[in-house]
Amino acid sequence: MRAVGLRVHGGPEVLQVVDLPETHAGPGEVRIRVHAACVNPTDLMARNGSRAEQQKLDPPPYVPGMDVAGLVYEVGAGVTTGVKVGDSVIAMVVPKASHGGYRSQIVLQARAVVPAPAGTTPMTACTLPMNGLTARMSLDLLGLRPGQALAVTGAAGAYGGYVIQLARNEGLTVIADASEADEALVKSLGADIVVRRGNDVAERIRAHFPDGVDGLADGAVLNERVIAAVKDGGAFTSVRGFTGEPQRGIRFTTTFVRGYDCEYEKLDQLRAQVEAGILTLRVAATFTPEQAWEAHQRLEAGGTRGRLVITF
Repeated sequence: MRAVGLRVHGGPEVLQVVDLPETHAGPGEVRIRVHAACVNPTDLMARNGSRAEQQKLDPPPYVPGMDVAGLVYEVGAGVTTGVKVGDSVIAMVVPKASHGGYRSQIVLQARAVVPAPAGTTPMTACTLPMNGLTARMSLDLLGLRPGQALAVTGAAGAYGGYVIQLARNEGLTVIADASEADEALVKSLGADIVVRRGNDVAERIRAHFPDGVDGLADGAVLNERVIAAVKDGGAFTSVRGFTGEPQRGIRFTTTFVRGYDCEYEKLDQLRAQVEAGILTLRVAATFTPEQAWEAHQRLEAGGTRGRLVITF
C-alpha cells in the first residue's frame, strides 16, 4: 500500500513515497480506499520536527494527514452507522506513526466516517473534515448567542472561512481580518465587516466595536496581540495551544480538534451544511504522492487560498 511519509524530520524534501502493509477493518471499523488527502498546516509541523518528541514514541515512517475522502472497501462487524462497501465517504484522521491521511488505504473507527457531501468530488470533499470540525469546536467553545459579535483572524484560510460561514448561519455578527488581496474573498464568505489584517488588528476591531467583541476565534495565531479586541467577560479561543493570562474576566479556551474525533453527528451535520450551500469547499491545487513535497513547499510559502490536496 502506498503512502507519503518521512523517516527523518526536515524540509519538504524529506517526504517520500513509502510502502506500508495493508490493514483490514476489525469490529466497529471501516476500511477506506483513499482517493484524496488534504494538506494542512498541522502536517507541516508533523514533518518539520515540531512534534518530534511525541513522534519518537513510535518508529518511522511518520505519515501526516488529518483529512481523507474516498470509497468504503470493507466494513467490520458491528458497524451501525449505515455505511456500505462502495459508499463515497469523508473522515478526519488523528495521525499516529504511519496512521495518517497520506495513504492509499486507511482503517478508521466507523463513527469517524460519514457520507461525502452529494455532488462533490473526493478532491473537494476531503477539505471539509478537520477544518470544518475545528471551526465547529471553536464556535461551541465560544458559546455565543445570535446577535452577538464574533471576530475571526486568519479569515481567508480554510478554518477561518468555515468559522465565518457557520457563525453567520447561526445569527452572529462577524468582523474578520483580511489582506487587501483577500478582502473580496472574506466578504464573499459572509463577513459583515472586514478589517485589514496585521498585528494591530485588535485596534481595527475596536474601531467598529468600542467595547470589544463578544468572542474571538484566533485562526491567525496572533495570541496576546489580539486579546484587546475582546470585551470584558468575553470569550477567546485559539487553535495552537495558547491559553492566555487571566484578565478582564475573559474566558480562554484552546480548540484541540482531536477532541471531536469520532463525533459522527457533528461531521455529518457539516456534510449536510455543504449540501445546503452554507459551507463552501475550496481547493487550490492537486498533487500526486510523488509531488507531496511540492504541496508542503507551496503551503509553507503562504498565500494559499483553498486547500492543497494529494490524490491517490
